Amino acid sequence: MINRFSLSILFCLASFLFSFSQTKKSVATKKTTENISIDAELNEASWKDAEIATDFVSLEPKNGTPIPEEFKTEVKILYSNDAIYIGAKLYDPNPEKILKELVERDEIGTSDFFGIFINGYNDGQQEFRFFVTAANGQVDTNFTSSEGEDGSWNAIWESNAKITDFGYVIEMKIPYAALRFPEKDKQTWGLNFFREVRRERQKYTWSPIDNKIGAISQQAGILTGIENIKTPTRLFLIPYSSFYLSGSDTQKTKGELKGGLDIKYGINDAFTLDAILVPDFGQTKFDNVVLNLGPFEQQFNENRPFFTEGTDIFSKGNLLYSRRIGQTPDLNLNIAGNESVESPGAINLVNALKISGRDKDGLGIGFLNAITERTIATATNSDDNSTRQVEVSPLTNYNVMVFDQRFNQNSSVTFINTNVTRNGSFRDANVTGLLFDLNNKTNKYNLSGGFKSSSINDIENKNGYNASLFFAENNGKFRYSLGSEYVSKDFDINDLGINFRTNYYSFSGNTNYRILNPNKTFNTFRINLNSYFEFYTPTNQIQSSNFNVNLNSTNKKNHFFGGGINFNPFKNYDYYEPRVADRFFVNPKNIGGWIYFSSNYNNKFAIDFEPFLTHVINENRYEAGVNISPRYRFSDKFSLVYGFNYFKQKNDIGFIDFEGSNIIFARRDRDTYTNSISSKFSISSEMNFNLSVRHYWSLAENNQINTLNSDGSLSPNTTYSGNRNSNFSTWNLDLSYSWWFAPGSQMSILYRNNAGTFDREINKDFGSNFSNLFEDNLNHVLSISVRYFIDYNQAKNWIRKG
Repeated sequence: MINRFSLSILFCLASFLFSFSQTKKSVATKKTTENISIDAELNEASWKDAEIATDFVSLEPKNGTPIPEEFKTEVKILYSNDAIYIGAKLYDPNPEKILKELVERDEIGTSDFFGIFINGYNDGQQEFRFFVTAANGQVDTNFTSSEGEDGSWNAIWESNAKITDFGYVIEMKIPYAALRFPEKDKQTWGLNFFREVRRERQKYTWSPIDNKIGAISQQAGILTGIENIKTPTRLFLIPYSSFYLSGSDTQKTKGELKGGLDIKYGINDAFTLDAILVPDFGQTKFDNVVLNLGPFEQQFNENRPFFTEGTDIFSKGNLLYSRRIGQTPDLNLNIAGNESVESPGAINLVNALKISGRDKDGLGIGFLNAITERTIATATNSDDNSTRQVEVSPLTNYNVMVFDQRFNQNSSVTFINTNVTRNGSFRDANVTGLLFDLNNKTNKYNLSGGFKSSSINDIENKNGYNASLFFAENNGKFRYSLGSEYVSKDFDINDLGINFRTNYYSFSGNTNYRILNPNKTFNTFRINLNSYFEFYTPTNQIQSSNFNVNLNSTNKKNHFFGGGINFNPFKNYDYYEPRVADRFFVNPKNIGGWIYFSSNYNNKFAIDFEPFLTHVINENRYEAGVNISPRYRFSDKFSLVYGFNYFKQKNDIGFIDFEGSNIIFARRDRDTYTNSISSKFSISSEMNFNLSVRHYWSLAENNQINTLNSDGSLSPNTTYSGNRNSNFSTWNLDLSYSWWFAPGSQMSILYRNNAGTFDREINKDFGSNFSNLFEDNLNHVLSISVRYFIDYNQAKNWIRKG
């Protein structure tokens, strides 16, 4: 019934929507048979007669105003049978002031830069964006109207940049293999150019973008003139080899050699197959582990390239938390009360593949499949120290399938299914979602939401669902949104996704005001008013609530100022902290706030500063802290950033243990210190050194032991004698060298060490805690990895020449 009702609403509303239209700027290209050298000279004869795209317009902060004559920008486009070529002259009255910091690939740094946005289907839905900095750094992203920019997407293309006496010149070559377009004799592509004058923080586009409208890609211009080109065979092979040398103070040094192969294959002009055989994720960066005293697991960022690159379509509905793949699952293992099992930190991935893309009719398809191996751990009996083997993770198949139909350039309907199938008698899981994102022709109004259902096949089969509906007005200075969500008790996506709270319904609202053009004081200014209420369904009690006012602004010197106030005027009934079903703890009213200042990163010295404070009303209970991060750019090659975070909780209250049938809470004082250093030294845009260091120390000291009462209050407990204090410290260091020695090909050398300690004794001396980290705890790893990119089309020519 609910599915049919949702579909009826969806298609009735869709019938009222139609495409976005405006007068489009246009530029034509010409074909060249010359050998164009990517040297930023533009001295080939073909460039002389190419049509010029000019008359750029401000995107921000002075939206809609023409670019000043002294920053005139002229762009030309050529095409051949294999690629398109872009030549751009970017005028600047003071070429010596052009910012050109050297950074690694996919980072802009403090640099002027130029970009081209290409939509081969000219449907306003998806753009492939290519940026080049004044230091010849490369950045590429995949932009979709619903998800924004996906910076994890990477392509193989060429560029060069050169500072001149009139400004700087950019030259680019983008092979057709890096683009998507239909098989037609005459091509019509969506097109825009972008330029940022970094020292002025001025952004310009060739085709004007009205910032009163929520759409960007729908306001692109047109590229014409490309005829009789063919979509190339998109087959790329990336073989790799890695060597690891690891050891510690307690373990003998050992070496390990690995090798494998990544494959990218263009199934047709729209869809691409990515596969990894014998995966190697040994050079992914460390997780920033914290002392977690709450009821929910810590959520980590995904650092493995296969699961970050080009995965925007799989994020629909927030049903995929890819760190589940290779993570030790939480299964109902047959473990006796006197046995303990030390589970492995990760489960080996056997192989993985994904298919993704979008065709000329706006249909996006995503298919992801991964297999992890059967993993055995040892269970130890605490009575007699006997051991036995336990299967902690069976052979498991993870699968995600997405169908995303876009229409009218700015709306979409999505079907998504995730499935986890485990070998043997372990639990299986299936989650299905139907989502919609509808906009009217001017993108002023948005209606979004969907219905999701979960099915768990375990000792006890469970079925749950989630329904949501949101409405927003996204146009002009004043904007607002309203939303509501319902999550049933048994809705569970944690086999392949992540969700913490269930069995609730919620309401949310937002209204905000912004300036669309600079005034006498601000370049940008926005103020938001947010509200959120979440109710526990069985009792209709508030389990979470918040009123929030915040503002964000940049002044005329491009310094960023922000701040806000949080106010929770109601008691909240927390059904998760007790760790027992249907028990709750009553959290009192509280109020808090923060301010934030970030100075202009264009300056050699800049600093971020953010103090914050939250106070529990009518109680001697608060939390406060500060984030400070100064940075200094010594030169275009070398920079250093230091970060310090201090977080203090006074009389924090939380679960610590069970005592028979009693739930034990404690009032505790907690102090957390985080120190970090990140630095880079760039020899060129292709060769970089990077340093990352993090020391984290957190201690929680229990001052008063309490028993949780059935009404959510606390009573003093004089019988509990356990020590549940926490003193946790970690250290990570990564020092890497990276060299992109050929397009798509990279050699990297990484040295890392790490250490960690945890005990129940509180030691508040920073020096001794820090030194204890390195007493028989430090692990060392040195690794060398080489990845080589092979394009089938180039390899075919090599063979013919051979």
